[in-house]
Amino acid sequence: MITMIAYMLAVIVIGVAFARRANRSSEAYFLGGRSLGPWVTAMSAEASDMSGWLLMGLPGVAYWSGISDASWTAIGLAVGTYINWLITSKRLRRYSEKAGNAITLPEFFSNRFHEKSKVIMTLAALFILIFFTVYAASCLVTCGKLFSTLFGLDYVPMMIVGAVFVLIYTIIGGFLAESASDFMQSIVMITALIIIVVTGTVAAGGLDAVVENARSIPGFFDFFGIATPVTDAAGVQQVVDGVPQFGEAGIYGALNIVSMLAWGLGYFGMPQVLLRFMAIRSEHELTTSRRIATVWVLISLTVAVFIGLVGRTLYPAALTTASDAENVFILLSTSLLPPLLAGLVMAGILAATISSSDSYLLIAASAFAKNIYQGLMRREANDKQVLTISRVALVAITLVAIVIAMDENSVIFSIVSFAWAGFGATFGPLMLFSLFWKRTNRAGAIAGMIGGACMVFLWNLVISNLGGIWDIYELLPAFLFSSLCIVVVSLLTAPPSKEIEAEFEAVQAGK
Repeated sequence: MITMIAYMLAVIVIGVAFARRANRSSEAYFLGGRSLGPWVTAMSAEASDMSGWLLMGLPGVAYWSGISDASWTAIGLAVGTYINWLITSKRLRRYSEKAGNAITLPEFFSNRFHEKSKVIMTLAALFILIFFTVYAASCLVTCGKLFSTLFGLDYVPMMIVGAVFVLIYTIIGGFLAESASDFMQSIVMITALIIIVVTGTVAAGGLDAVVENARSIPGFFDFFGIATPVTDAAGVQQVVDGVPQFGEAGIYGALNIVSMLAWGLGYFGMPQVLLRFMAIRSEHELTTSRRIATVWVLISLTVAVFIGLVGRTLYPAALTTASDAENVFILLSTSLLPPLLAGLVMAGILAATISSSDSYLLIAASAFAKNIYQGLMRREANDKQVLTISRVALVAITLVAIVIAMDENSVIFSIVSFAWAGFGATFGPLMLFSLFWKRTNRAGAIAGMIGGACMVFLWNLVISNLGGIWDIYELLPAFLFSSLCIVVVSLLTAPPSKEIEAEFEAVQAGK
């Protein structure tokens, strides 16, 4: 409790320290005045990207069904991270400044196509509101599970406490405070992961013991198979004489692998990462940022997956549902470490949650205040009014996220996967085509966004239920459908104006 409170106070202090700079203008509040250095850019991008999912969701998947799902997802994310930094970052930094000095993603897309009616801006802002509210809810679920498990208190009030804390902190400091604290929190996250994996491996009898236990479970330590826990009608794994029961290993084929690797496609549409590209002080520093981000991601994802195996070795029957399995990091920390150190490691989960939820809330609020309120409703609104409306929007979005997060049996991995697919398919193809295909036009952009978003819902709620070859992660088909919509509609409608093409060519030439 002492450690957690001290950590939360440190985060608040950072928010207060940056409050004056953040409130100078909407650009300073939402994008930090494009002043981030390479280390803060890289570490804050990855911390805000991974969220509590890294310390709870991914280890939970590995604990529940073995390495296949978790590892192929991690590989897809690592590859996607590197490629996104490699091909997207510099072009977006340059283009966002060229396109009317855009400070939000909807504003960039709108300015890129020289909109007058602001349809792209409105649609992009609405999709950000929808998917980031779901994303923020996943963070609140993490907070609720963390506090209720640690202190033995009810889930709902603990989840609300976490929401109020994140809300206050985000309102105070804006993007600069968020980025600075995310840098600190990225260090806390990776330190916590390493402490637990080393301590847990030693307690389990060493690396050989962990691997041997994993291999003893059918499909658990297999990249091309998957473990199948034997569960009752309520989804609770059966335990006989202290031994958790597993059925025959399932087949993990090429379709499953491609489906999980598709997680990497999501990065091209992730606002919390793309905004860091826009916010760095110089595009020439993005090469350094790319190297830092890639190393951080490779270490953290590898360790997170292995923590699931360590947990299954030490506490094979302690977590008997897919939802409970996401507490394996907490279980290891509280069981193996003294309270003060356990509190520090638990702060890693809090860090992951804060670093993501503040980004989600701030970007969603900026989408409403800057792009809908000022962009459509009151174009004459000044910076002070925009900042006021953004804070009102922060409260409203948080309240909706609290409602979504009320179910303590929610599986963090499932919530995150849906929101990730939403962003990846709605904005990913559009971002790539906007940056690299001159023939992309406004009609194609609108078709791509709507097509991608609708396909995510359709595939998740309807088509995947058909099973068989249709039961794949919705991001892959939705990303492909969105790309198809952009190409077909752009080619069937009038090409962009000479002015838009000239701007594209100038950015391409590095001017």
